[in-house]
Amino acid sequence: FRTMLRMATRRVFVYGTLKKGEPNHHWLTRVENGQASFLGKGTTAVKFPLVVGTRYNIPFLLARPGEGNHIEGEVYEVDVSMFAKLDQLEDYPQYYDREEQAILTEDNKTIQCWLYLIRNFPEKLLSNQMLSSYHNTPEKPYSEKSVRTIPAREDLSY
Repeated sequence: FRTMLRMATRRVFVYGTLKKGEPNHHWLTRVENGQASFLGKGTTAVKFPLVVGTRYNIPFLLARPGEGNHIEGEVYEVDVSMFAKLDQLEDYPQYYDREEQAILTEDNKTIQCWLYLIRNFPEKLLSNQMLSSYHNTPEKPYSEKSVRTIPAREDLSY
């Protein structure tokens, strides 16, 4: 039974607004979205550019492995319902894509986790400041979907 249960869950690495204390963390804690268990902090084994972009100050992990920094984030084990809700939040596959990546845990284990990233982006995003850890700030406040006047995917070149 435990094996069947494990097969029905996915590990997800979150690096932006879904982290604890960030604007979209409530998606992971809402019971009606499904189950999510915090497994610990982690860091990408591969470097990626993590930038803040659009007029809505959205953190983007750009699909340019080897550039940027090792990204700090959190690992969650989620059920199928929560995974579907995260796909909805991230507008997968129309906007964000997702792939499995090696994540280094706090106890030096390497585990495979799903993460969301942007494949099609304007090159100029690579000139934005590259972060290793995202935090919402008053200087660059994140705007939730409900207050946006333009879809974020149409605002990448802002």
